[in-house]
Amino acid sequence: MKESFSHSGGHEKDILFSRTIKAGKRIYYVDVKQNSRNDMYLSLTESKKIVSGDTEMPQFSYEKHKIFIYPEDFEKFSTAIADAMKYIFEQNGHVEQRPEPEDGEIKLEDIEF
Repeated sequence: MKESFSHSGGHEKDILFSRTIKAGKRIYYVDVKQNSRNDMYLSLTESKKIVSGDTEMPQFSYEKHKIFIYPEDFEKFSTAIADAMKYIFEQNGHVEQRPEPEDGEIKLEDIEF
């Protein structure tokens, strides 16, 4: 994981801390932001690259989903995530990590049309 501030579309000043998680065709951002009252909160973003058009002239766009989690909910949220992960591991066993391309980029041949 590495720090990244480029995904927020020009709103870098409100990101106090950031981690990027590359996971196959998706990228997840875990950001600490601050609102106008100086309250900090978590911003979780899933970004998925969408390819349209033909193979000779592909067009790229990004589909993003965000969720905001405030400090008063951290304990409940982290407990729920831990419980859900424990359940999955108990049902399916440990899941192998996805291999990442060497340069960290999603390659055109990795995308299904």
